[in-house]
Amino acid sequence: MAEKQHYIEWVYEVTKQIPKGRVTTYGHIADYLALGSARMVGWALKQLPSDHNIPAHRVVNHKGELSGRHHFSPPEEMQRRLEQEGLQVSDAQIINFREHLWVPAEELNWEEPDI
Repeated sequence: MAEKQHYIEWVYEVTKQIPKGRVTTYGHIADYLALGSARMVGWALKQLPSDHNIPAHRVVNHKGELSGRHHFSPPEEMQRRLEQEGLQVSDAQIINFREHLWVPAEELNWEEPDI
């Protein structure tokens, strides 16, 4: 159980590093943490309590789609937060996705989070 908790905390720590106005993918976080599956990142973010301060709205699928929007209340909240940060969204997909992409492996130096 401790290992599971560590991986969830690691996902949260990486997600906290995503700058405003930028997004990353479930897969980029999974690759950075060597998790082997983007679904593990989605599952970890789904566990967030409602009163969290982790910018989960900045994590999208590999196409730039807001695939996690249904875990926000209301689902339009994910898009609203991204638009507040200056991103444009149409049909639940980020416009010019690649221009806003933040890749943890290129931006962070791996250090096991202090948890």
